[in-house]
Amino acid sequence: MVLATIVGTTVEWYDFFIYAAAAGLVFGQLFFAPAGPGVATILSFLTVGISFLFRPLGAFLAGHYGDRYGRRVVLVITLITMGIATTLVGLLPTYASIGIAAPLLLITLRILQGISAGGEWGGAVLMAVEHAPPGKRGVFGASPQIGVPLGLLMASGVMALMTLIAPGDAFESWGWRVPFLISFILILVGHYIRRSVEESPVFREISVRSEQTKTPVVELFRKHTPLVLVAALVFAGNSAVGYMTTGGFIQNYATNPNGPVGLDRGPVLWAVAGSAATWLLFTWVGAVVSDRIGRRSTYLIGWVLLLGGLLVLFPLVNTGRLGLLFLGLAVVTVGLGFTYGPQAALYAELFPASIRFSGVSISYALGAIIGGAFAPTIAAWLMNATGTTTAITIYLSGMAVISLLATLALRDRSGIPLGPDHEDEQSISPIRGMSRA
Repeated sequence: MVLATIVGTTVEWYDFFIYAAAAGLVFGQLFFAPAGPGVATILSFLTVGISFLFRPLGAFLAGHYGDRYGRRVVLVITLITMGIATTLVGLLPTYASIGIAAPLLLITLRILQGISAGGEWGGAVLMAVEHAPPGKRGVFGASPQIGVPLGLLMASGVMALMTLIAPGDAFESWGWRVPFLISFILILVGHYIRRSVEESPVFREISVRSEQTKTPVVELFRKHTPLVLVAALVFAGNSAVGYMTTGGFIQNYATNPNGPVGLDRGPVLWAVAGSAATWLLFTWVGAVVSDRIGRRSTYLIGWVLLLGGLLVLFPLVNTGRLGLLFLGLAVVTVGLGFTYGPQAALYAELFPASIRFSGVSISYALGAIIGGAFAPTIAAWLMNATGTTTAITIYLSGMAVISLLATLALRDRSGIPLGPDHEDEQSISPIRGMSRA
């Protein structure tokens, strides 16, 4: 089960992140060139962000069907949708070939990726956490979380490899397409593994009792709207900072020949891949720590570490030295890991069993919009407007502080029973200051 969630989420996020990497490296000139270099970059990053606006749709659909018909079927559907959209991106003609139709088709496929990503995470999280014993939920829940840095590592590594196989103009001509086409093979592997996984034991128990909620999304917002918003804000800071690399901003900023850094594509992509490995490590460490000291305490440590990392990130990147760029990214991943590793267990423990899929999926999707959706676009705009990275650091630090405050607003519910026979206890608000009954 753990292997299935790791493989499945890795494939999904590989698909999602190769798009972001290509947006930072080549999509501006290939699909938006008539807008001019600066505006083309912003438009390219906007296509990264626009998919986030459709994540809630994916979360609503997946939450509804996942709470009514099970976690596994949703995971298979989202994997196939993501893979088909990604493969088709690799086959798209550019603006030079078909004009305005090229960016419109690109945006359409990115929207499909967004819908798929919106439904993927909640199902993977619940399959992992609901199979776990109470004292191991952080560790079990880390399996879908690890899929994110693994997906980034794979995406950056394959892109970096293609810069060696197809350097220079060849990369812009056809080299960037290969990582997208590889997705078709990954779909087959992921689909086979996911279909072999047993349904979540919590959902099986709900099914036996015939207690599926007919309108889980309506029930969620009728009783738990404040909790959804607070949970979304908990994720927003991590999402905003994480999308400096997963959204392609650092790759674009560090490789821009007219910018202050001016490094080659390949080495920067390898540095990002290396930082994905450290992110994976600290995601696992954060999950393990959360099983020992609780989700809330682990998060609070993570926010402090993340704020410290942000203070040194751009000063190290701006040296123009590859080793220091990697160091800056790696330092930030310590805080990212501590605020991402425990997230699966934290979210699963916040919501009642009958509406849990809807709760975790929608909270995650909203947090991604508030935080990461347009973080690369905002960063690019701040850079163009101010000419320095100081404003970007202030913006990202502000997002981390908002998430820290949201974390402080929650009670720790580590170890709370997750089964449907404990719905009354699960329905007590975990928000401090709200009614406990």
